[in-house]
Amino acid sequence: MYWTLELASYLSDAPWPATKDELIDYSIRTGAPLEVVENLQAMEDEGEQYETIQEIWEDYPSDEDYLWNEDEY
Repeated sequence: MYWTLELASYLSDAPWPATKDELIDYSIRTGAPLEVVENLQAMEDEGEQYETIQEIWEDYPSDEDYLWNEDEY
């Protein structure tokens, strides 16, 4: 299983929190590439819900990863 920013971006608008099966269904319905579905299928399924995409791919960039200076806006 491998994630890239492009592949993970297909899940950024998923209905969080979601289970593995819900994410697979969402990916298929939204026309995500086959690699996204395969990555989700390869995950161990313990019946848990995932709150955010960071729980699936820890390296997914968050707002904190960018050097935004909120005081300037």
